[in-house]
Amino acid sequence: MGRLSVNLCGIELDNPVIPASGTFGFGYEFAELYDINCLGTFSFKGTTKDGRFGNPTPRIAECTAGMINAVGLQNPGVEKVISEELPKLKKCFSKPVMANVSGFSVDDYAYTCEKLDSEEQIGWFEVNVSCPNVHGGGMSFGTDPKAAAEVTKAVKAVTTKPVIVKLSPNVTDIVSIAKACEDAGADGISLINTMLGMRIDLNRRIPVIKNKMGGFSGPAIFPVAVRMVYQVSKAVKIPVIGMGGVSTAEDVIEMMMAGATAVEIGAANLINPFACRDIISELPNTLDKYKINEIKDIIGVVE
Repeated sequence: MGRLSVNLCGIELDNPVIPASGTFGFGYEFAELYDINCLGTFSFKGTTKDGRFGNPTPRIAECTAGMINAVGLQNPGVEKVISEELPKLKKCFSKPVMANVSGFSVDDYAYTCEKLDSEEQIGWFEVNVSCPNVHGGGMSFGTDPKAAAEVTKAVKAVTTKPVIVKLSPNVTDIVSIAKACEDAGADGISLINTMLGMRIDLNRRIPVIKNKMGGFSGPAIFPVAVRMVYQVSKAVKIPVIGMGGVSTAEDVIEMMMAGATAVEIGAANLINPFACRDIISELPNTLDKYKINEIKDIIGVVE
């Protein structure tokens, strides 16, 4: 393997760059722009048991150094993901893909993951217990260690592939939740999902987005993400995927020095659809700049 390669839960990646769920569709949309096989992998659009239209519009708002979204897990449901989306992806992506799964009950998570587990294209599950944009699901599981552990156990009981639990930053103690997931059998942790934010239209004196609040992402949250990745990676023995405001090759290296084995890139894809491709291209020169031989050597070097 090359100097950019990393091992994520037993699967080799050519590089650590992973487009984040919700910012890369099901992959084939971006394959019209460039060869997405240059990616380490990607996390596909958050999938639920049943199809969802999502939240009412407007559901996206620009912010200084970021954006707020309350899309609400719009997706066609697991049956159509298997019958329609994965066959399209197979035509343009030859690597294992990460399946991002959300639910409104423990049974929902288990059902969806069990359905997807037999699909050969799926390499990992990214179990999202951290979406702030739905009511009665998502983040309600990720803010309580016991609930997060319960979801983890249920998914592990019905799957054969690595389970990575995606955590919310909207908590006071991220470490206790990460450790609870590890103790329940998680193979990895990914963090951070979006922070909870809000904007107000001054002229109309109402929230900018219909949902009132939504997930705040973009470069503004990067320092928070680095801090939480550092804390969690020091506390658990399983791999950590870092994300949150990553937009440059140097951001990737900083996140890995904090303890991330791989790095997801989200909002940057919505600004520049070539962001991940360009970051991968820039990584070798950036490694040279900081006198780094192999990227895996820097994982968690900061004490």
